[in-house]
Amino acid sequence: MNLNEALPGFIAECADLLRDMEAALLECSASSATPETINLIFRSAHTIKGSAGLFGLNDIVSFVHVVETVLDKVRLNQTAMSGELVALLLSCKDHIQSLVSLVGTDMPPDAAQVARGQELLAGLGRVVNVAPTAAKSVEKPDGNGGALDAHPASPDESATKHCDWQLSVRFSPGVLAAGMDPLGFVRYLGTFCEVLKIQVLDDTLPEAGSFEPETCYLGFRMELRTSEPRSRIVGAFDFVREDCKLEITEIGTDSEHSVVTPAEAVPAADKPVHPGNAKREAPTSATILPQSVRVDAGKLDSLITRIGELIIAAAGVNMLARRGGSSELEERTSTLSTLVEQVREGALQLRMVKIGGTFDRFRRVVHDVSRELGKEINLAVRGEETELDKTVVDQIGDPLTHLVRNAMDHGIESAQIRRERGKSGGGTITLNAYHDSGSIVIEVQDDGGGLRRERILAKALERGLIQPDRVLTDAEIFNLVFEPGFSTADSVTNLSGRGVGMDVVKRNITALRGTVTINSVEGQGTTVTIRLPLTLAIINGFQVSVGKSNFVLPLDAIEECIEFNPEAGHNFTNLRGQVLPFIPLRELVGTAEAPVRRPSVVVVKHAGTRAGIVVDALLGEFQTVIKPLGKLFRNVDYVSGSSILGTGEVALILDVPALVQQAVTRARDARPTQH
Repeated sequence: MNLNEALPGFIAECADLLRDMEAALLECSASSATPETINLIFRSAHTIKGSAGLFGLNDIVSFVHVVETVLDKVRLNQTAMSGELVALLLSCKDHIQSLVSLVGTDMPPDAAQVARGQELLAGLGRVVNVAPTAAKSVEKPDGNGGALDAHPASPDESATKHCDWQLSVRFSPGVLAAGMDPLGFVRYLGTFCEVLKIQVLDDTLPEAGSFEPETCYLGFRMELRTSEPRSRIVGAFDFVREDCKLEITEIGTDSEHSVVTPAEAVPAADKPVHPGNAKREAPTSATILPQSVRVDAGKLDSLITRIGELIIAAAGVNMLARRGGSSELEERTSTLSTLVEQVREGALQLRMVKIGGTFDRFRRVVHDVSRELGKEINLAVRGEETELDKTVVDQIGDPLTHLVRNAMDHGIESAQIRRERGKSGGGTITLNAYHDSGSIVIEVQDDGGGLRRERILAKALERGLIQPDRVLTDAEIFNLVFEPGFSTADSVTNLSGRGVGMDVVKRNITALRGTVTINSVEGQGTTVTIRLPLTLAIINGFQVSVGKSNFVLPLDAIEECIEFNPEAGHNFTNLRGQVLPFIPLRELVGTAEAPVRRPSVVVVKHAGTRAGIVVDALLGEFQTVIKPLGKLFRNVDYVSGSSILGTGEVALILDVPALVQQAVTRARDARPTQH
């Protein structure tokens, strides 16, 4: 495999390792740093450095080597993992991530990145009492141009003791098939050694007729000069320790050539894994390892789109089969529909991801913002295993970030105020996720001071957002904070207070066909609840009609369908002893056609509230491919999307949350006439 072809694997593996590093560093800040946690951080840095060396990414190797040195001092109890060091290492992780983002672009670090790297190296030197180091420049061995920072040299290199080493390495025949490039190890040695001499060992190369292109026949004999210890040279071959024979000895000594055996390898827990290329042991019958394949998100989106078109086409075939009256054809099309549904479910499951990955991002946000605000704030996470569509996950990050930062800035009080109110000095932000009626519910909760109802109401009256004589519920008052430019903050901070953001949060969530509500108790805290559909692509729908128009309701939101017995003058009916507010869809559509004699009510539920939607006819379930509305129809009330039927006609997908809210409001405002 060409090294450039392996770069995407390297980038993906670095992303995973950097996430692990960040999570472990945040654990160190939240509690005492355990040896296991510190080892995890060290292993992440060690693996990134080793992999970067194989690709000749010397700027990454140079920087990560210093980070690794500091972590090694922490492992050896020579330096304490203080809060200052944790914050610095988190910044180093961000810098490594910025360097990795340049991989494959042929762009060197810009001046700002170089300056940031030097600043961080100087900071590490101060923390562990090591003088900052200057980096020597080495030429890329692969000839791709440019001098990159390699292993940092000592400030006084002339005073550093250099040793000369003779190294002989012979790779196993299968090392190429395992995805390793022998030249990559030579490149990596060049990042911290001066290669004085190199000889290719080709004595095992067969005749041209029996040459196997995927078999490695070559080895190398080299003379190296470096100030690094022998263990550093040996460590360069961590990835192929089982697939090579390595001999190394110091030149100018009387010691015999030493053979490096697998026993000298780092412990299994510390051994790095080359991204996507490392040779893995075959699983035994007692241990079956889970296997996974990375798939480009664009390819997955394209697959979902094609399946959607397949569903529409299958619906058309089913309709023609029913019209033709052929029982055999109907049976075959029924089998086809079942298979298409199974393919749909399987494809959608491929795009379902756990929300825990998104929640984990906020550990860093809470750590950094709490330091900036000078508050002690903890993050509690529940429901990490809850799954939802990756498309939804990608778009919910920014709204959640604003809500979390807003809760930390305005919700959580200072430690002094909290103690005066009988609370603990440290506040808590809680993120929770769970499934409910075909939706995912995400809650952002804080135990801070809560919203001041009267102040919000006064501000709304001052801005003319509500009429003075209008009576509002607590929920309606709290939801006023989502109005554009609305803010009750006493002062503007770097985080919030300008009245910009909460309206954007609501707009972004609404664009995902979701809703957001606020519940708050003054002095006790605030909970922001977001409800989102599990997927934005294909749903199980239920088709209804009013006149000649067809509509679709999400099947997961439907509780039951009943016959409608209207009672004059009322916007609600009795459903087994409970009041059920309803709304006639006919009134919203505005059709001029005569009403049917026996309409039906579809009972739907949203956020624990039930309502009825009165329709002319129930047409049954069908797989619904969600199509976005055009620009002219995006602001149409009570409609969240559209779908194409088997006949080629368009059916509008109804917005259940909006319909439920409208039914409840109508029932509350329509007070019976008193006699």
